[in-house]
Amino acid sequence: MGVQTTVVFADLFGSTRVFESLGNAQATAAVTQATNWVAEKITANGGRVVKFLGDGVLAVFDKTPDAISAVVDIQRSHQLRLASLSPQIYMPLRIGVVRGDVVLVDDDCYGDAVNIASRLSALTGPHQIWVNDKVIEYSTKLNDVHFRLLGPIAIRGRSEPCSVYQVEWQEDQNSEYFTIQAPVNVASPVPLGDALGGQIELTHDGHQQTFHAFELPIQLGRFRKVDFVVNDPRVSRTHARIEWRNGSFLIVDESSYGSWIRFAGSGPDLMLRRDECVLHGVGQIALGTSFNDTTAPVISFVVN
Repeated sequence: MGVQTTVVFADLFGSTRVFESLGNAQATAAVTQATNWVAEKITANGGRVVKFLGDGVLAVFDKTPDAISAVVDIQRSHQLRLASLSPQIYMPLRIGVVRGDVVLVDDDCYGDAVNIASRLSALTGPHQIWVNDKVIEYSTKLNDVHFRLLGPIAIRGRSEPCSVYQVEWQEDQNSEYFTIQAPVNVASPVPLGDALGGQIELTHDGHQQTFHAFELPIQLGRFRKVDFVVNDPRVSRTHARIEWRNGSFLIVDESSYGSWIRFAGSGPDLMLRRDECVLHGVGQIALGTSFNDTTAPVISFVVN
């Protein structure tokens, strides 16, 4: 028989790059140290670690507010850890939190909530936390935690989209960006469809193109035969691709110098180097150099 609980899946972003850079022995040590640290933080915050899954940690909490407090504490503490670590082992966290039914069998857990938490962790970007609507419903006492409604997002293996919120955990966030703040009215109607959209609009230097999901994947780069050309020497010939995967737009970096993603009003910039993340809403992509460079070649995007 299933029981209602809150599932947390925390995943290290960029571990593949670390293994390629350091080799199996050193990378395994770095990943193990990081996942053990996450497990200790979960236990200290009232959760129970179910198991380690490679570079991820699966845990459960009886009380949803405890789970949210834990993942916010983990992200804030991990950000401080990252500042003191070598760039070679820089692995930010991405976290999915879901309230729902699970089945407990021999100290392991299974069920829809586990699958959704894992999927949300995979879809979100580094440093981010995504949660389902039931988490919001059970977190109304967390008056100092803010949630941004992303809308319904397609989850692999489910016939209907899942209503998803992003936890704004950065302490210096400008409050004007918050669209949902606990307590929230979970009875409000949720738009139908998939919030990650069916088309993406790209704009660079006055040139605009719209690509539908069925036209993907597309290539971004300096080479004139790619689908969206950005003529700048810092841009690789085939710098990145955008693909449609299980109802989501993903950008996959394929470049020599990396790509940076900035979502409108949402957390720190994300750096990708041979990694990927979901594009949603409105934002910008800097190719070959960060947004700190005022001359960076930047593509604006809108998912709708």
